[in-house]
Amino acid sequence: MNMQKSSVFGGKRRVRISSQSLKRTMRKSDYYKQHLGEASIRTKKLGDLKDQIVESLTDRYKSDLVLKAMTVIAGKDFKAEVAVEGDAVAPWVTAEVAWYCEQINKYGDDEKKLAKELKNETVAMRTALASGVDIALSGRMATSGLMSELGKIDGALAVAHAITTHAVDADIDWFTAVDDLQELGSGHLDTQEFSSGVFYRYASLNLRQLQENLGNATREKALEIAAHVLHMLATEVPSAKQQSFAAHNLADVAMVSFSDLPVSLVNAFEKPVKMENNGGFLKPSIDLLHEYWTSVHNGYGLDEICCEFALGPVTQPKGINKADNLNVLKEWIKKDGKE
Repeated sequence: MNMQKSSVFGGKRRVRISSQSLKRTMRKSDYYKQHLGEASIRTKKLGDLKDQIVESLTDRYKSDLVLKAMTVIAGKDFKAEVAVEGDAVAPWVTAEVAWYCEQINKYGDDEKKLAKELKNETVAMRTALASGVDIALSGRMATSGLMSELGKIDGALAVAHAITTHAVDADIDWFTAVDDLQELGSGHLDTQEFSSGVFYRYASLNLRQLQENLGNATREKALEIAAHVLHMLATEVPSAKQQSFAAHNLADVAMVSFSDLPVSLVNAFEKPVKMENNGGFLKPSIDLLHEYWTSVHNGYGLDEICCEFALGPVTQPKGINKADNLNVLKEWIKKDGKE
């Protein structure tokens, strides 16, 4: 529809970037592939997916075994002989299918017997899922097959919709496509919404849940993944309309908190930020973020350790450590918030 997503917060319209868009951007990024491996394949077209998985496992398992494994995993959502659609989009990881192939070789292909034998094997199954970190982060639900019994995963990462710290009235751009072979006028005319703004992006990561989702991985492994999540939250932006707007903007401030209680600071902007006298929403947004953090931290007596990286001259409130750059902040995370 060429319209921006928006929300009303504090009684004023804000431009919004959906959490689904942000998470997909992260798992499809080159950074994710380089540091966390291949992301899961999310689809309900399971019949179309079968050839891809069979081919990737052809050097290890016969095709009929792979197809049987996919059948017992997905149940009624999958039929090997036809390109059916499941009830909902679900994430698939080749390593998980390979694990089920091993279990069928071990216990046979009777689904009831498999379910009984594997009911206590969730740790091993999740270890096989370690190559699909995005499932451990975002979770998974299923409605049929062994996936519904063994494969349900509570997501460790919660990502909020990013909204502008201030009110926004979108502009309308009318645009044309020039037809080089047309002497007068344009070959196409349309409109689209656009605007600019300072966005607050928030996410919380349950480290213990992440460890469990990865088959009881070490805290060190979870902290390493957390550092990569921070990097993507600070640097990755959705690709939509980028050929037209080139909005490749990096975060000006990145704050990390280790705490037993996840706390969003979005209420700092419930009253829309006002532009400062010499223009701009960035500095007053940072000031309000710090002011609200101090209020919440002191008001609730939070037991937390915080560190922040900021571009430009920013004075951190008492209780927030300063990182000179993003890599320093990532190392701080990997060290569990210890100097």
